[in-house]
Amino acid sequence: MTAARQDRMNPLFKLATDLGPLIVFFFVNSRYGIFAATAVFMVATIAALAISYAVNRRLAVLPLVTGVFVLVFGGLTIWLNDELFIKLKPTIVNTLFGMILLGGLAAGRPLLQMVLDSVVELTQEGWRKLTFRWGLFFLFLAVVNELVWRNFPTDTWVSFKVFGIMPITMIFALSQIRLLTRYRRQDTAGEDG
Repeated sequence: MTAARQDRMNPLFKLATDLGPLIVFFFVNSRYGIFAATAVFMVATIAALAISYAVNRRLAVLPLVTGVFVLVFGGLTIWLNDELFIKLKPTIVNTLFGMILLGGLAAGRPLLQMVLDSVVELTQEGWRKLTFRWGLFFLFLAVVNELVWRNFPTDTWVSFKVFGIMPITMIFALSQIRLLTRYRRQDTAGEDG
């Protein structure tokens, strides 16, 4: 059984490892503040990655990259005693993902296909459109993060990070179902669109 199939078979497990560290971050922040929450967030992220690897025998690219950024920016937050760094992390990660996807597309390579090809089968036009949309969406998330952390208190930013970003992302992902259906590759042995 491939790792991609294992991920599809365990959506609750995937959701728990994705959301678990964020929920811990929210609760610790509400009781002990942003610096304690950041430290616990770092530990929870490492634990989630370790558990995910133990179960699937691989780590997906996006959670791994995000985890590295959590450790770097969380470490800077604690070391320099400045919450700015943990607040900038989503902006930088989402901008990076958006620019990589759009840059790859400009170079003629829909990089999202490399991440999702074993899960979703699309024509080349479908991959281009999906990659473009996700690239723009990541940039949108970066802008939204900037607006929220610059204009609202830290507790509001933490709540939005936990309870705002995930629903927005899920709504966006669900809005792509029509594209996935329209450009689904019918014949995996035939022409790729």
